[in-house]
Amino acid sequence: MNIARMRAPLDDPAMSGFTDRLDGINALAEGSPGFVWRLVDGDGDDATGLRPFGDDVIVNMSVWETVESLWNFTYRSGHMEPLRLRRQWFEHMGEAHAVLWWIPAGTVPTLDEAGERLDLLRTDGPSAEAFTFRSTFPPPPSQN
Repeated sequence: MNIARMRAPLDDPAMSGFTDRLDGINALAEGSPGFVWRLVDGDGDDATGLRPFGDDVIVNMSVWETVESLWNFTYRSGHMEPLRLRRQWFEHMGEAHAVLWWIPAGTVPTLDEAGERLDLLRTDGPSAEAFTFRSTFPPPPSQN
């Protein structure tokens, strides 16, 4: 999961560089090797309508087969261009804003669980229960 604090409301023209790319990036994710699932709101297109972490904070959450497949999508695909431009649309958070953790195959994480994992990362630093791309942990033996 990752969260981002918006510089303006999503319908503000200042956010159009982000919102105009959203469908394409979501389609790119869904077509990427290792993609399993992504969070969507009631409209079913994306998760931008969900605001569990504040009115100005959007959330993105997805499930991937491996950390490597998520890393490849994040840093070695067309996702990289909007990632480089993120400061145009989002504020620097100053604390952990992205968290990874292992889940059993066939399960889907909840936003409550994701919030708990992010809090754990912020409080205790990277661990097998909540980690980052820079400090990864292998899957538990039962999930290998």
